[in-house]
Amino acid sequence: MSAAACGTTCVFAAMDQPSAPGRRPVLAALAASAIVLLPQSASAAVPLDGTAMSWFWTLPFLGILLTIALGPLLFPKIWHAHYGKLATGWSAVALGAIAVSAGVGDALDAFLHAMLADYLSFIVLLFALFTVAGGILVTGVLRGTPAANTALLAIGTAMASFVGTTGAAMILIRPLLRANAGRSPNAHVVIFFILLVGNIGGALSPLGDSPLLVGFLHGVEFFWATKNLWRETILVAGLVLIAFWIVDRRCYRADRARALAPAPVPAAPLRIHGSINLVLIGAIIAAVVLSAAWNPSITFAIRGVELQLQNLVRDALLVLIAICSLLLTPDEHREANGFTWEPIREVAKLFAAIFVCIIPVLAMLQAGRSGSFAFLLHLVTEPGGEPKEVAYFWLTGALSALLDNAPTYLVFFELAGGDPQQLMGPLAKTLAAISMGAVYMCALTYIGNAPNLMIYALATERGVNMPSFFGYTGWAAAVLIPPLVILTAVSLW
Repeated sequence: MSAAACGTTCVFAAMDQPSAPGRRPVLAALAASAIVLLPQSASAAVPLDGTAMSWFWTLPFLGILLTIALGPLLFPKIWHAHYGKLATGWSAVALGAIAVSAGVGDALDAFLHAMLADYLSFIVLLFALFTVAGGILVTGVLRGTPAANTALLAIGTAMASFVGTTGAAMILIRPLLRANAGRSPNAHVVIFFILLVGNIGGALSPLGDSPLLVGFLHGVEFFWATKNLWRETILVAGLVLIAFWIVDRRCYRADRARALAPAPVPAAPLRIHGSINLVLIGAIIAAVVLSAAWNPSITFAIRGVELQLQNLVRDALLVLIAICSLLLTPDEHREANGFTWEPIREVAKLFAAIFVCIIPVLAMLQAGRSGSFAFLLHLVTEPGGEPKEVAYFWLTGALSALLDNAPTYLVFFELAGGDPQQLMGPLAKTLAAISMGAVYMCALTYIGNAPNLMIYALATERGVNMPSFFGYTGWAAAVLIPPLVILTAVSLW
C-alpha cells in the first residue's frame, strides 16, 4: 500500500500539539527502527485490492470521524475520559477487518506504512513547532479598538504560515483577549481570529496547516503553496479582514457597556519574551527545507516501508531543536502561556486512529473507476477526463469543515491521481483547488481544524460568550462564503 494511502492522518495528530504521552508512539517507532532497519531499498508492500472493497470498509473511518465530531458535544465527560480507548477501538476494527480479509501480514504492513511512512515525520514536526511556539510569550496590554484588533489579526494571519496556525493562535490569543476584556460583546473578535489566524493564514507553507504538510510529505515541493496560493490567500484574508473591521467598528461604536465599565487598564506596549525561540523557528524551517533539497539516495527499509536518510536527519534535527527550546526557555514563559502537553496527547491518539481507519478508504480511492468511489470521480471529472477544479474546491472544503482537513486533503489528493509531479505540473490548478478548500473552509466549524476548538476553549475559559456549534457555523459561513464565491469566480472558473 502506498505511503500516501496509509500515513497522513496520524501525522496531523501529532503536529498540532505535543505531549509526553504523545511521544510514546514516536519512541516506539524509533525503537522498532533501531532493531530492524536494513540499509537497502525494499520492495514496495503489496497494496490492498480496493476494487474488491465495498462500502462496509468505510465504516471504521466514518465511525472515528463521527465519534470525534459528536463525542465532545453529546457525551463530553465520557469523551474526555476515554477518547483514547474509543480511538483504539475503531483502529482495532479497521485492522481486524484487514487481517481477516487479506491476512495478518498485510494488516501489519498497512499499519507500519501508516505509522512510519508519514506519522513519524508529521508528529516530530508538530512536536517541534508546538514546543518552540509555546516558549514565545507576548506581554503587554493593547486597547481593543478596531484598528488595534485588525492589526493584531493581520499580524497573526501573516505569522501562521511560519509558526503554524496552532503556534500563531496560542501566541496571540491571550493578548487579544486581554485587549478586548472590557468590551461587550466581544465574541466576534474571537470568531474572526479563528477564521484568519487559526485557518486562512496557514495556507502558504507546509508549516502553516496540516493539509499542506500532508502534501509535502507526499512529494509536493515545500514552497509550492507559497508560489501558487499567495494571491488567493491575500484575496480571501483581505476580504475577511475588511469584513472584520466593518463589524468591529460598528460593535465598538454601539458598545454602550463601555460607558458603565471600569476605567480601562492603561495600554502597555507589547513585548516578546523567549526570543531564542524565534531563532529556533528559523532552524525548523531550515531543517524542513534541507530535507526537500538534499537527496543522498540512501534509504532504510522496514517490511517494505522505505525511510529516506534526509527525512531521518530532518526528524532528528527537529527533536534536537525542540529539546533546545525546552532547555533555553524559562519555565515561567510556558506557565504564563498556559502551555500543557495535553492537547497533543489527544490529537496524536485521535489522528493515529484516523490514519489507520483511512487505509481501506484510500485503497478504494486508488481503485479509481473500478472502485466504490467511482461516483466521486464523476463529480470532479469532466466527461473527457479533465478535472473540475470548482468541484474539487467546494467538495474538499465542505468535507474539511465537517470532518477534518488533513484526511480530507489526502482523500482528494489521491482522487486526483496522487502523483505530486502531475499535480504540481499539468494539474496545478487542481492541487490549488484541493489545498485552498482544505485550508480555508475548515474554518466553517469548530471541528474542522485543531486550533478552532483550542481557541474556543481558551476564550470560553476567559469569560467570552462564544456561540454554540451551529451558531459559530452560521457566523463563519456568513463571513467566509462570499469571499470564497469571489475566489471561485476569479481563480477557478
